[in-house]
Amino acid sequence: MINRLVAQIKKTGAPIVVGLDPMMKFIPEHLKEKAFAEFGETLEGAAEAIWQYNKAIVDAIYELVPAVKPQIAMYEQFGLPGLSAFYKTVQYCKEKGLVVIGDIKRGDIGSTSEAYAVGHLGKVQVGSRSYYGFDEDFVTVNPYLGSDGVNPFIKVCKEEKKGIFVLVKTSNPSSGEFQDRQIADAGNRPLYEVVGEQVAKWGETHMGDTYSYVGAVVGATYPEMGKVLRKIMPKSYILVPGYGAQGGKGADLVHFFNEDGLGAIVNSSRGIIAAYQQEKYARFGAENFADASRAAVLDMKEDIEQALQNR
Repeated sequence: MINRLVAQIKKTGAPIVVGLDPMMKFIPEHLKEKAFAEFGETLEGAAEAIWQYNKAIVDAIYELVPAVKPQIAMYEQFGLPGLSAFYKTVQYCKEKGLVVIGDIKRGDIGSTSEAYAVGHLGKVQVGSRSYYGFDEDFVTVNPYLGSDGVNPFIKVCKEEKKGIFVLVKTSNPSSGEFQDRQIADAGNRPLYEVVGEQVAKWGETHMGDTYSYVGAVVGATYPEMGKVLRKIMPKSYILVPGYGAQGGKGADLVHFFNEDGLGAIVNSSRGIIAAYQQEKYARFGAENFADASRAAVLDMKEDIEQALQNR
C-alpha cells in the first residue's frame, strides 16, 4: 500500500491528505434539514447528514489528491449510526480510488492491540470464514505502550500489505509536556527522537520499494523538529498534520520532504472540508460547499509546490 500511496502522490502531484473530520457546525443547513426531515433530529439523522457531506466533498476532490484521513472520533460520538457513516465513507473513498488513512490513534497491548489491528486493517475470523471490518489502508498508532502495542499492527500490515503512521511529534501545543522531555539514557535527547529511531527500526522490517510501510506523524507546527526527524527516519513516510487551521503553511513543510520531493504527505482537515466558512471562499456559499473545498485543495497544492521549488 505504501507503493500505491507514493504512486498516487506522483500521479496527482499533490502530497495532500484531506482530513474528513466532520462536525455538525461544519455541515451546511440544507444538508441537515434534509437529513432531519427523513430521520428526525436523531443520531441517525446526524449520521446521514455527515455521510452526504462527506460524499459531496469526496466527489469534488477525489481526482486531485491521493488520500483521505477520516478521524474516527468525529463519527463515534454519534454511536452506531456514526460508525456506519464512517464505514460508508471509507468504502466510498476506496471506490473512488483514494488511499484511506484511518485516524484511530489506537495504542494498547496483547490481544487488545491485535483486535484493533484486525478490526481496522485485517480480517476477523467468523467460523470458517473471514471478513474485513472497517478495512482502511493505513491507520495511526500511539506507540507509548512500546513494541507490545505496535507489533500486532505490523504483523497485520505484513499480511495485508497495509501500513501505519506512528505518533512521533504531534502538532498540538501541549505535546512537548511529554514528547520533548530529555531522556538521560539516550544521551539527553528528546523523547520524540527516541521514538523516531524506533519507528525507523520497525520500518526496516516492512519495506516497500522505496519507503517503509511504517510511517510517522510529525506536526507541521514544529518544522525544526521535523528537519531532525526527517534525517532519523529517511525511509519512513511522514504524515504531517497542522497545516492551515493550526497555523502550518507551505514554507514550514520543506524539511519534511526528502530531496526526491517525496517522503511526506500533508493533512488539512477543516481548512478544506469547511472552506466555505472562510472569508477567502465565502463566494461559493453554503450550497456550493464542495466547490469551496476543491478550491482550497488547489490553493494548498500550489502553496506546497511553491515552497518546495523555493527551498
